[in-house]
Amino acid sequence: MIQINGTIKLGRPIDAATRKAIVDMVRASRAEDGCLDYTFAADLADPDTLVLFERWRDRPALDAHGASDHMAEFQNFMAANPPAARDLRVYETDEGQPLG
Repeated sequence: MIQINGTIKLGRPIDAATRKAIVDMVRASRAEDGCLDYTFAADLADPDTLVLFERWRDRPALDAHGASDHMAEFQNFMAANPPAARDLRVYETDEGQPLG
């Protein structure tokens, strides 16, 4: 399994256009073959920072996601509205175990 975790610091409040771009990206990504989870969330202690969590079945599924039309649209949106910083990491991992 491939997991991506990280943060995107927008450097500005999440406006309606940014929220729409994120929601569109999340919905399209969750519908992709091999997507196990795809979540953006606001950091409650730092509301202009987004937390990203993705899980993919395997590398080919992630590669297909990277080549998708909705990824290109989202990247174009982000290029026109660049974040202040981002820190995203890719991990190869197993399914994990329930906590507790």
